[in-house]
This record gives sequence, structure tokens and C-alpha cells, in this order.
Amino acid sequence: MASLRKANAYSKRRVTPFTRVSRKRQKSFIKVVPPQSIVKFEMGKASLVNEGKLPHVLRVVATEQVQVRHNALESCRQYINKKLDSELNGQYLFKVVPFPHHIQRENKMLTGAGADRMQTGMQLSFGKSIGKAAILKSGKELFIFRLPNEKAVQIARILIKQIDPKLPGGIRTDYEFLGSK
Repeated sequence: MASLRKANAYSKRRVTPFTRVSRKRQKSFIKVVPPQSIVKFEMGKASLVNEGKLPHVLRVVATEQVQVRHNALESCRQYINKKLDSELNGQYLFKVVPFPHHIQRENKMLTGAGADRMQTGMQLSFGKSIGKAAILKSGKELFIFRLPNEKAVQIARILIKQIDPKLPGGIRTDYEFLGSK
């Protein structure tokens, strides 16, 4: 099993996707799109929102421009959903907001004897697709929690601190109460 490339293999300054332009039309396109690893984008009971039983809203927001890989979003989603389901018995709504569209590529390099005669180096280095990423600008939402009470908000804040190392860049939480006191 091949390991993932380090995040520093992808440019931090250039967050916009690069598209290859070639004189040969066929070489201007990515041939294979990797499969989506995020299984669900909305978990919990959405019907409780319409009934007004989930007045507390907690948003996780990116503080920098970042590319978030689909496998990082999925691992955070699985962890949060499992913990919220065990703590709150399904009395919540949890959404993953960004959809990974940007295809990440890798130009695999050969090593060993005779490798210099078999590859082109950085010439024609468009690369093969290895994964997807969601491109986030500063201030865009990653996750949205709809929760029933203050205790659930505290549980969600603890979970956000626990998933922070899995996400690139900085994040902050925005809290809002939609009910009447």
C-alpha cells in the first residue's frame, strides 16, 4: 500500500487548481477521477431542526486558505458522528459542508539503476491522480452542528479540539443560539 504524500508537496500559496494545457487535446484532461471517500454529508435527525428542537448552532470555520483532503474530512466525520451518536442518542444534526472537487496528482519518480533513462523528470510532469481535496478560503465552514442544549455544545467543543490535529491550517468555532430564552 502506497503512503500519502506529505502536505508540503502541494503549494501553500497557490490554492487554485492547476489545469494542464497541451497542444495535444487528449493530454489536457485528467483521465481517472479518484473515488469519493466521504460516505455521508449529513448525519443525525434533520426532522428535529424543523420542529425547533435543535436551537444551538456550532460552526467550525477555516481561518486560512487550505486544501483539505477527502480522507481527512472522512476521518473527522466518522469520529465526530460516532461520539455524538453515543453521547446524544441521535438528538443532533451534523453536516460536512465542503465537497472535495480538486484532484491531486503525483509525478512518480523511479529510483535505482538505469532510472535516469526511463523517465522525463519534470518535463511533461502532469502526474496521475491520487486523491481529492476541498479548497477552502478563509472564513468558509467545514462542519455545522445543530444541538439540543448547552451540555451538547460543550461535548461538541471537546470533539472539535480532538479533531483539530487531523485538519490542515487553523480552525475556529462560531456559536449561535436560534431559540428564545
